[in-house]
Amino acid sequence: MIHLRHVEKRYARGSESVLACAVDRLDIQQGEHVALVGRSGTGKTTLLHILAGILRPDCGEVEVAGARLDQLGESARDRHRGRHIGMVYQTFNLLQPFTALENVLLGALFGRGAGGDARGRAESLLQKVGLGERMHHRPRELSVGQVQRVAICRALVNDPDLVLMDEPLGNQDKATGGQVLDLLLQIARDGNKTVVMVTHDPESATRMQRTVDLSTLRGAAVAPAATGGGR
Repeated sequence: MIHLRHVEKRYARGSESVLACAVDRLDIQQGEHVALVGRSGTGKTTLLHILAGILRPDCGEVEVAGARLDQLGESARDRHRGRHIGMVYQTFNLLQPFTALENVLLGALFGRGAGGDARGRAESLLQKVGLGERMHHRPRELSVGQVQRVAICRALVNDPDLVLMDEPLGNQDKATGGQVLDLLLQIARDGNKTVVMVTHDPESATRMQRTVDLSTLRGAAVAPAATGGGR
């Protein structure tokens, strides 16, 4: 599912070149659920964006869902993301003029979830996360936790192979956030989806099958564990 080799991403800061992310090797199997941790500045969000094809590395090999993203142009990476990857952003990025259902359907526009069954899938997902009676409400009419659930449904509506999450539980209390994460992971298990989540919360990390500290990936080989743990 995910294979990275000798990946680096740098940014220009004035006349300097700053190393934002470096991964010597990382392998994640299809269906595996991985928590990505590490101190601030180790490049966790940058790595998520590389896996999504939003950023292309300066060097190295990035294979995700059968495609070498480091060899693809921007439009090809966009198509690949729409067909294979769902993203849950820390700020959720919902469009305020649209209802919860419409926001989820927007996620299906450029992916393989588009078509006659997209609405049915969107409605089913919203029902599963407890928003069946709120799907026609706009984001400002929902609680932060409900907005988060809408964002998760939008990430799942295309039936992606890979779900990427950037601190998705940061705006919720631990009990509610844990319930939402458990629900997402159950949906992911049912569909054999790979999940990679950036988190600073040790309790959230324990819900995943494996935890990878990004600060250990420079010059270290990190491959899938023989057996999954977690919940």
